[in-house]
Amino acid sequence: MGTEFRYHRRVQFAETDMAGIVHFSSYFRYMEEAEHALWRAAGLSIAPSEATIGWPRVAAAFDYKRPLRFEEEFHVAVRISGVSNRTVRYGFTVRRGETVIGHGLLTTACVTKRPEGGLQSVELPEGLVERLKGAMTEQAPIEAIVRPADS
Repeated sequence: MGTEFRYHRRVQFAETDMAGIVHFSSYFRYMEEAEHALWRAAGLSIAPSEATIGWPRVAAAFDYKRPLRFEEEFHVAVRISGVSNRTVRYGFTVRRGETVIGHGLLTTACVTKRPEGGLQSVELPEGLVERLKGAMTEQAPIEAIVRPADS
């Protein structure tokens, strides 16, 4: 409900460091997983096989507040915090229960590949942002929690 989408997950052993806490780089994967889950909830795929456009990240940041540990359950709340003609900026909050673990930002650009291999920014597809926001206004579906025993 509201203006965010929630993605639920559990920390995997491979995501932790020698101290038993989640390695800093894992938070960027969590944000990307939540973004992809938002697209699926909107009935879209960020990388369909017939795609003529792509979505490289042009900016990424994460502000760490508290650690996560192996097997802890958490959720990533996603919101669209900014839109231009060619980019979407997402804001993320990672929480374990009500405890804030950290906040992140990702900015993606809509691009097409040039014949010589370079990328060219292009306008966002018509209706894309509205579809993503539509997935946020409904009760956010709970994605399957990734559990070691489920695999």
